[in-house]
Amino acid sequence: MITLLLIPLFLPWALPPLARRTVERVRPEIALWTVTCATVTLAIGVVASLGLLLLPLSLKLPPAAALAELVRPLAAGPRLLVLGVSALAGGSLALAGYQALRQAALEMAHLRAAQRRVAGVPDAGGLCVLSDPRPDAFALPGGLRRADRIVVTTGMLRALDPVQREALLAHERAHLAAKHHLFLSAAQIAGWCHPALAAVTAHISFAAERAADEAAASRCGDRNVTAHAVGRAALAASRSRSATGAPALAPGATTGPVPARVKALLAPAPVRRMVPALLAMALVCSAAGASSTAGAVWLHHGVEIAQGERSSD
Repeated sequence: MITLLLIPLFLPWALPPLARRTVERVRPEIALWTVTCATVTLAIGVVASLGLLLLPLSLKLPPAAALAELVRPLAAGPRLLVLGVSALAGGSLALAGYQALRQAALEMAHLRAAQRRVAGVPDAGGLCVLSDPRPDAFALPGGLRRADRIVVTTGMLRALDPVQREALLAHERAHLAAKHHLFLSAAQIAGWCHPALAAVTAHISFAAERAADEAAASRCGDRNVTAHAVGRAALAASRSRSATGAPALAPGATTGPVPARVKALLAPAPVRRMVPALLAMALVCSAAGASSTAGAVWLHHGVEIAQGERSSD
C-alpha cells in the first residue's frame, strides 16, 4: 500500500508535455490559470506524500512513538523497504526545504534591490523611467508597502517609436493588472518541490507573456503593431551587453521565446477551446489527490492498529 504514496511523486513528470500543449492551443489567460493550478496541486501532493512517507521512520523514534501513544510497532510494509523509502523522503523534504529557503531569499533580495533602485525616481501614473542606455522594460510588483510600477529605461524608449511604446506600456500594465507575478511566484515555489514541476515554470512564464501580449493587442486595437513592438523591444534588449537587473518575478515584454510570441500575435486572435491536454491535466491532478488521500487513510489505519485501537485482520 506504500505504492499509493509513491504515485504522487511520479505523476508530476506527466505535466511538462501537457503544459506545453496547453499553452500552445488554449487562450493564454485560461492556460495560465489551468497550468498554474495544476502545478500547485501536484506540488501539494508531492509535499504531502513525502511527509506521510517520512512518518514510519519518525515513529521509530521513542519520543515520537510515545507522543503517538503507540503500543506496538507500526506495520507499514516490508521493514527495510519502508525505512529506506522513509529515509529518502526525509532527505528529499530537507533538500527541498533548504532549496526553497535559499532561492526565496535570493529572489526577495533581488526584488528589494530593484524596488530600492526606483524608490527615488519620480513616476507618472505608475510609470517610472530610468536613465539607462540599456534597453529594458518590466512590471515591478510593489508588495504591501510599495505601489506597483512599470519600469522602462531611456534606452528602451529610444528603441521604439511612439505607437510601439504605447503597445509596450499596455503589455506591462496587463502584467500588473492580472497580478502575473503571483503566478510566477507560485510556479517557482512548486518547482522547488519537484524537478518536473521546475520544468513547467517556463511554460507558465510563456503563458503570462502571451496573456499580456493579447491584452496589449486588444488595448491598441492592432495585433501587428503589438507584434512589432515586442519583436523590436526584444531585439534591442538582446543587443545590450548587460542586463539592467530585472527580478525574475518582474515579468517584461522581452521575456520568454519572443519569436513564438510574435508568431502568435501575427496570427488571428486565439479562440477559447478545450483540448485533451486540459482533461489529461485534470486526470493527473485527480489521481495525485486520490493517491495521497488513500495513502493517508491507509497510514492512519496502521497508526490506529499500532495504538491498539483496532485489531488487524
